[in-house]
Amino acid sequence: MELLIRRDRSVREAEEEALSAAAARSAQSRGRSRAEELDPFRTAFERDRDRIIHSKAFRRLKHKTQVFLNPEGDHYVTRLTHTLHVAQIARALAGALALNEPLAEAIALGHDVGHTPFGHTGEEALSPYFRPDGWHHAAQSVRVYEALEDLNLTWEVRDGIRAHSWKIDPPPATREAYCVRYADRIAYLSHDALDAMRAGVLDGRSFPQAILQRLGAPGRAWIAEMSLAKGKVAMDPGTLAVMNELRDFMFERVYMTGELRHQQESAVGVIRRLVEHHLANPGEIPDTYREHAAEPVIQVADYVAGMTDRYALAVHERLLEPG
Repeated sequence: MELLIRRDRSVREAEEEALSAAAARSAQSRGRSRAEELDPFRTAFERDRDRIIHSKAFRRLKHKTQVFLNPEGDHYVTRLTHTLHVAQIARALAGALALNEPLAEAIALGHDVGHTPFGHTGEEALSPYFRPDGWHHAAQSVRVYEALEDLNLTWEVRDGIRAHSWKIDPPPATREAYCVRYADRIAYLSHDALDAMRAGVLDGRSFPQAILQRLGAPGRAWIAEMSLAKGKVAMDPGTLAVMNELRDFMFERVYMTGELRHQQESAVGVIRRLVEHHLANPGEIPDTYREHAAEPVIQVADYVAGMTDRYALAVHERLLEPG
């Protein structure tokens, strides 16, 4: 009979010593907000990954928009499939650089749980209620796991989720979180381009020649071509320039186009009407979505941001579209 090898937590932590000097070590984590007994088999970062996967907020991602609202077809990217794409790319980058793969994976799996229904539109909808700094899904993702569904995650995972967006300052503290930053952009540019072609917004000849010459035809090859690392978490300058050109092109030709923008404006209206209604009727917020010590506007934002697309539309129809 074939013998199996027992790899408990101490063995796994010892294996991390073979990683790059820049890698985060789970045994050297800054820890959790509340002390816990260590798991006998899993490292701290593996444990965080598993907690995120089993969270309610993670499950709701399957019914949240990535780019196209309520598309007809089964193959469009949702916020959940985008998250899985990011986790795979981030883990591949971390592995290639001898960084801590479970840490990169945990950050990636949790990075978007704070997103509202209807994608990034929700940030536009909620920001007026949170002047002067506005509302950002990254901060909400941290809040989800600190206040609404307290998982007591390690500091490194929470920090990576907080700063996964390139807009956030200060930047993340770990190289694994930088892998997630790149993975997020690689994933959404690659798959949003394919979704735009699927929707008839673009075709294979729409893309600038510099992008096609460097990355090839839109598809899986783009992920490999943009996942280059040269001894550090960075792209070579030529690839980075092409990726930035692709991002500018996608904003001009997809994200801000007339039809999609019309849908986004409608979604902003739905979200703001839901916010106004629940500010006037806070008792309608379910206890399971409430942190009672928070300000009323925060409680309302927590509830509305946590909605899936279809739930938001159903609540809007029930409360605000009589007859």
